[in-house]
Amino acid sequence: MKKGYRRLLGFEIVVFLVLLLNSFVRSILTGYWMFLFLVLLLVIFKFMFGFERDSHRYTKDIIMDTIIYLIIFFILFYLLGIFITFARVDNYYRWYGIKNFIFPVIYTIVFREYLRYMILSKAEGNKVIGIFTCILFILFDVTVSLSVVNFKSNYDTFIFVALRLLPAISSNIVFSLMTLKTGYKPIIFYALVIGLYRYLLPIIPNPDQYLTSIIMFILPIGFGYRVYTFFSKESDDDVERDYNKKTLVPYIIPSVVTIILVYFTSGYFHFHAIAVASGSMEPNIHKGDIAIIEKIEDDYDKLEVGQVIAYKYEGVIVVHRLINILDDRGEYFYYTKGDANKEEDNWVVEKDMIIGIVNHRIPYAGMPTVWLNEL
Repeated sequence: MKKGYRRLLGFEIVVFLVLLLNSFVRSILTGYWMFLFLVLLLVIFKFMFGFERDSHRYTKDIIMDTIIYLIIFFILFYLLGIFITFARVDNYYRWYGIKNFIFPVIYTIVFREYLRYMILSKAEGNKVIGIFTCILFILFDVTVSLSVVNFKSNYDTFIFVALRLLPAISSNIVFSLMTLKTGYKPIIFYALVIGLYRYLLPIIPNPDQYLTSIIMFILPIGFGYRVYTFFSKESDDDVERDYNKKTLVPYIIPSVVTIILVYFTSGYFHFHAIAVASGSMEPNIHKGDIAIIEKIEDDYDKLEVGQVIAYKYEGVIVVHRLINILDDRGEYFYYTKGDANKEEDNWVVEKDMIIGIVNHRIPYAGMPTVWLNEL
């Protein structure tokens, strides 16, 4: 191994040992401390090896490809949210959220990927350094989790492996392989979008831990494959011709449709849509219909006997007809019944259970949701 490669590998080993100490001895490299650590590493790297200029030809083309890939992902991800529910995101736009979450993510990703590019550029394809670089940046991603995980607990170990380690392995293998082909700019763009969307969007799909692990493991692989197919063009003319045909226009309609569907199904707006999962309201509302719920938003005077209402009972949204309202010294109790049921519901509905009034339905449009829930 050349002397320059040995120095580069020595630099990485020292960084690796520091990260291990941070993980198992005393965890301090979080938030702005990680940012400062990366800045220090880049200063040392500049002094020891110098920087390489990123002069890749197709940066704009690859970023356009990345945008298209991410649009497709978010369309599919949010359509999945219709079936697995959504979660409301805290307000990170206040100074506290920007300072403690958004800024650290941005700074860490930008400086981390710039450091990766500089190391791999100096390695000039050396396989040993390439493999160790990948391992080093996996450790960068999991160092905070390593400091808190309880490896004596099988469940905690499984969650760490599934949610942190496997996605870190997947993304860092792809990033390391792609960096020399694409430069650091497309990687930074992709990583920023994936790292920040949960802080910037008002609602996000809420998959369970296992589904999250699968998505985060597969997503960078798809990104790497898309970049690979980009560079598999036979000539520069093929690349240029393919890029000239690319536009975001074909993705506008599916994006708008997805936004509308999310608006009606997320439950965080004035109107809420749900798929009716039973035939208890036949013949007026069928199994598989989508019920459009107008939220009452504490205006309980709107409720009248004979209306169809939606309410939550034991975690399930029930759509039944309101048959009686009991006023007990200013405290109201509501009694409901399914039109197809012989007897009224054997529970009492209280105010805090009520979501809203059902005045409209879309026949059978919710059958795919019902089928998926019955699998």
